[in-house]
Amino acid sequence: MANILLVEPDYKNKYPPLGLMKICTYHKMKGDNVYFCKGMLRELRDRKWDRIYISTLFTFYWEKTIKTIKYYYNSVYNPKDIFIGGVMATILKDDISKNPEISGITIISGLIDKPGVLGDDDVIVDNLPPDYGIINPEKNKYLNYNYPVFNAYIVYATRGCIRSCSFCAVHKIEPNYVDYIPIKEQVEYVISKFGPKKDLMLLDNNILASKELERIINDIVELGFGVGNNKFTYTKNGRRITVKRYVDFNQGVDARLLTEENMKLLSKIAIKPLRIAFDYANPEYIELYMSKVRLAAEYGIKHLSNYILFNYKDKPEDFYNRLRINVELNEEFERKGYETRIFSFPMKYTPTIGENCKNRYYVGVYWNKKLLRGIQCVLNATHGVVGPKKAFFEKAFGANVDEFIKILLMPEDYIINRETNKKKSIIWKKEFDNLREKKSKFIQIIGDNKFRDIGYNFDDEDINRILKHYLK
Repeated sequence: MANILLVEPDYKNKYPPLGLMKICTYHKMKGDNVYFCKGMLRELRDRKWDRIYISTLFTFYWEKTIKTIKYYYNSVYNPKDIFIGGVMATILKDDISKNPEISGITIISGLIDKPGVLGDDDVIVDNLPPDYGIINPEKNKYLNYNYPVFNAYIVYATRGCIRSCSFCAVHKIEPNYVDYIPIKEQVEYVISKFGPKKDLMLLDNNILASKELERIINDIVELGFGVGNNKFTYTKNGRRITVKRYVDFNQGVDARLLTEENMKLLSKIAIKPLRIAFDYANPEYIELYMSKVRLAAEYGIKHLSNYILFNYKDKPEDFYNRLRINVELNEEFERKGYETRIFSFPMKYTPTIGENCKNRYYVGVYWNKKLLRGIQCVLNATHGVVGPKKAFFEKAFGANVDEFIKILLMPEDYIINRETNKKKSIIWKKEFDNLREKKSKFIQIIGDNKFRDIGYNFDDEDINRILKHYLK
């Protein structure tokens, strides 16, 4: 009987570490003692473990993840008994293996989808059901973290993606597309061991590419997530409460693969929301995206959401226009009497390879640090969501591209606290407009978003005047 420690670094994340949850099931099958924690706990570090597993997520968590590995490095009898896997471990395997401070650890690339990866047996760990017990703070004294997605079955119905998008790492982590993974038995196991969950979360990267889509949809309906058959009853404080349960394809669906036939299939399940990616800004994709969103509305899908990638190859005006398209589609649906509404979630691009992938400082070719910081300030006020109402959108992002750029260029306090700084903002905008042909020079000056050392050393009175808004 071995003592096993599972560790997730202490970054904030919405979903629990599914890989570690499956590894927990694997070791409990073998009769081992398994413990799970998030972050660095001295009590657990000071013990000796037969094996430690540390999960990795996005590459921009490099520093935090490496720090966690170092923290537990001497908590095993041999460094090879520290296993790391996941996104960062796969993409940056060579970088990790060259780090002398954590030499000798075991790095697992990609999925644990073959027998014998973790031991001398024929078990395929990736096919095992996850152990939900370890992510429950009420039952795990070493866990002081509540995952936002907890009351849901978290599953994969497919694996991989048929695309090889340059901004995405899925084709490196899951290179082989798998059309069908039975989810019914996964859900039934969770119910038998941990009780029923309210919602169904599918983490598939491109479920519409599956030739077994109809079979997958039928499985979902049979599990109690069909439209009109999605009630969930639970007991709280002695009272029975009934609510609706929903399906979420969290990674989104591929608009290029959305047809009327599979939209009809999707409309059979209680999906909330249907996520359709809006990553590309070229006119052809925009037309395609709009047609698929309209198709979803026609099939009665009420809740739509999308990730809008920016800071990649797009320009700030491209980003603004995509956001505005969703607002205008919302107005169109309202006029037509559809209940469909779209919520946008801007997502800043970070490279998946190279030195720029190890933090969030990357600046796209058409962007600068001030513009990116400006978007962050706006999203802080909207809690990262762009809602369906035009009035709210125009107040937050501006009524047109020119207003949008001005908002991003304003001092941070003016962006975040609009009402408090209303008079100052009016003065700033007037001084900015008066710059005329000097605007590009001014934008270049503030582009790095560093104001402490700027001073008033410019031989231009108009630029010195507007810079006073940034110097305190």
